[in-house]
Amino acid sequence: MERAEAYGFSGAMSAAFLLSCVLFAAVSRRLRGPYMDEVFHVPQAQAYCHGRFLQWDPMITTLPGLYLLSVGVVKPAAWLLGWTGSVVCSVGMLRFINLLFSAGNLYLLYLLLFKIHQKNKAVSGFQRILSTLTLAVFPTLYFFTFLYYTDPGSVFFTLFAYLMCLYGNHKTSALLGFCGFMFRQTNIVWTVFCAGNVVAEKLNEAWKTELQKKKDEKISSRKGSFSNLTRTLQFLVEYLISPKNLVKLIVLTWPYIMLVALFFAFVFINGGIVVGDRSSHEACLHFPQLFYFLSFTVFFSFPHLLTPTKIRRFLLSLRKHPVQYSLVTVISLFLIWNFTYVHKYLLADNRHYTFYVWRKVFQRHELVKYLLVPFYIFAGWSFADTLKSKSIFWILMYFVCLLAVTVPQKLLEFRYFILPFLIYRLNIPFLSVYRQLLELTFYILVNAVTFYLFLNRTFQWENSDEVQRFMW
Repeated sequence: MERAEAYGFSGAMSAAFLLSCVLFAAVSRRLRGPYMDEVFHVPQAQAYCHGRFLQWDPMITTLPGLYLLSVGVVKPAAWLLGWTGSVVCSVGMLRFINLLFSAGNLYLLYLLLFKIHQKNKAVSGFQRILSTLTLAVFPTLYFFTFLYYTDPGSVFFTLFAYLMCLYGNHKTSALLGFCGFMFRQTNIVWTVFCAGNVVAEKLNEAWKTELQKKKDEKISSRKGSFSNLTRTLQFLVEYLISPKNLVKLIVLTWPYIMLVALFFAFVFINGGIVVGDRSSHEACLHFPQLFYFLSFTVFFSFPHLLTPTKIRRFLLSLRKHPVQYSLVTVISLFLIWNFTYVHKYLLADNRHYTFYVWRKVFQRHELVKYLLVPFYIFAGWSFADTLKSKSIFWILMYFVCLLAVTVPQKLLEFRYFILPFLIYRLNIPFLSVYRQLLELTFYILVNAVTFYLFLNRTFQWENSDEVQRFMW
């Protein structure tokens, strides 16, 4: 990192943290008591603060990573500063933990962008800093910086594990992956993703060697066309069924394998992946979740995905491969027809934006969900097109993890899309400074609107005296 870039990043990080502190103070003044899921998280953390580690709220569905870490931070800080009484493990103190995680996420995002794109000399330090700030204020994640939720900590440990994986520190990466798992069980998928990075790298090396042996065959590991996919999958199967190659991969990825084995042991002992209330978190094959994620990504990455150039290239691809796209359309229609699920929370809880998306879009008419298929196909093509700089093996590995983390979820919840979105966004090429500024401005405007609605546009339910607020 050059000195000018280091100073620039330090200034940007300091300014971002200061502004977050100001916003944190505003939220804390307006919302002093627990809200939404904080009603479960805050008392649980406070029980741990008082040493009651066997007490557990059965409504909580995640492991106690957030509460253990909170006690590990708050109690020593209170002892050093001489704090006593109700201020220790108060709602404000617990929420401040996520403000620290937010600062850590900003730093990790910068390090990841630097590492992933280090070979691209055309990227300036200003672009890296700008992209880091943009991802740090990604609306769906940034909102939960100011509440006592698991999201900021879950993202922190997952990004940290990914960074260590990229630097080859796989034992450290697996340990951090365990911490992420303790925040949210589905983070085990991103442990698999880290192991998949190692496997994809070795596969790509072997693929290039194979191509060198067959120079007459014009195949590229970076071309994701329909014609090359079958050839690539054939090579993948042949490589993975080789005992020698398998042993080599196991030696490289054993820390991740141990963590995945621990996860399966937990699922067996626990009788499922969910801790506590399982009735509202049943796994199912909800394939349209992939379409919702693609739509979500197009909305938040429109400078990357929704451009005139991409639309023209998509139409050209459509004209060149009509049979393949027809098949994809039929499969998509079938998946929507047979695998669409509507969670009871989605229909009943009007505090979440997903309630209004579902009511205003999908519930307008029974045919709407089918009419959106052309947009889903364009979104999927554009999404994959932005990843073409990655090897085909990395893309396959990422899509497997994306399916694993989204499809089993019955509830349409934007928070579930945070990590797959960030991993995707970190790995796509940088835009021009103009488009980066457009993206950052868009995020700031979305945050401004969401915080304004949350703080000022309150409402009440007929059967309750509690103040309700709009949120992600």
